Amino acid sequence: MTVQTNRPLSPFLTYRWTLTMALSIVHRITGIALYVGTLLMAWWLIATASGPTAYANIQGFTQSWIGRLILFGYTWALLHHMLGGLRHFVWDLGYGFGPTEREWLTRAVLIGSISLTLLVWVVAYAVGGGR
Repeated sequence: MTVQTNRPLSPFLTYRWTLTMALSIVHRITGIALYVGTLLMAWWLIATASGPTAYANIQGFTQSWIGRLILFGYTWALLHHMLGGLRHFVWDLGYGFGPTEREWLTRAVLIGSISLTLLVWVVAYAVGGGR
């Protein structure tokens, strides 16, 4: 005797991917990236307290192309996670659940995080002289 169950399929098999779904996953990934970036910040703080040689080592790393790429990614992850958190706060207040509001909030988080990241780096280069 064969028993047939009508279990639902996984959402990944049945749902149409939306930007909201994708950015929900990106929000989790940026949360993990912030842990890794915090290790970089701890390295910087320890090097600062350890003396000029240790500080010169981390400065050499952060001024290399890979170091700047990591810092740029950390900046974006920080701003994206912050704006995603604000989006979730709006949802916790009971707003923004309609399809158009949800998509608008999602696009605002994506565009806002990219724009703010670029703005932070442009201002940092303008103030710091590209150092």
